Amino acid sequence: MDDSNGERTVTRRALLRASAGTVALSGIGSAHATGGTRDAAGVSQFDDDCPEGTLEPSMTDCEGATMEGCADDHPATTALRSSVTDALETRYPDVDALLDAGYKPYFDTLEMGDDSWSHWLNPAFIGDDELLDPTRPESVLVDNQSWRSLGVMFIATDEGEPVEPPAVYGADDDEQRCSPWHAHTGLPGRFAWWFYRQTYEQSSTDDLLEFPCRTPCMLHVWRVDHPESVYAHDAPPDEYRDLPPADDPTFDTDAVPGEDALDWTALPETIVPDRLPADLSPTAPFGLEFGR
Repeated sequence: MDDSNGERTVTRRALLRASAGTVALSGIGSAHATGGTRDAAGVSQFDDDCPEGTLEPSMTDCEGATMEGCADDHPATTALRSSVTDALETRYPDVDALLDAGYKPYFDTLEMGDDSWSHWLNPAFIGDDELLDPTRPESVLVDNQSWRSLGVMFIATDEGEPVEPPAVYGADDDEQRCSPWHAHTGLPGRFAWWFYRQTYEQSSTDDLLEFPCRTPCMLHVWRVDHPESVYAHDAPPDEYRDLPPADDPTFDTDAVPGEDALDWTALPETIVPDRLPADLSPTAPFGLEFGR
């Protein structure tokens, strides 16, 4: 719909349609790339410029990345997790606090489900040169049922551009070095990062940013227990998220934490992006199409 200035606004009805028809970050099954090929292993390739790019979700280790020396009980890990937990409990405990701090809902806030979770990104923190700072996490990971913070995702950027990330601990030649950084090379992760930048860094959909071959390097740290690792990529199973529902938010919404799933339809229209994935994808590179 259009407002009095002729600018497009997003209604909850439009968001519901988008949620139902646009496939979320965890698997964009209705997307396809025209002219794509498959390698000998059956992995979809976009084009010669991005040989790592796949249609399916995929990741790659960043330069020098290793989990070999990572241990949940290592002093550096326990110190980092403790600092992350303190920051989440005091600064960023829930969606209300995230919005006050300038965080934005990422593309996967469209995703629904009993164990769904979402990334919330802070353009100011992505745009600075701080790395591995628990008080300024580039992204906070949120449980969509309780609306509470589960962990953080550090993103290795300097003024918004990808940089080589530091190790959590250990020197380059140290066998006990811990540097669990990864980058996404599959379409879901690449599109989500491109959609974030296009939505929050570009003033017009007419000026499309270049579609990346990979995302910047990223690193998860969970404040709740995780059966795999403090640094695991996937969220902990639902039974590990023993968090009480967040308090009723101060922003305008009919949704209730703990009763209604957190998604764009639960957020006020002034907060959600004014451009949906389907608004941008018809003009995206590689002939991407997203069904409604």
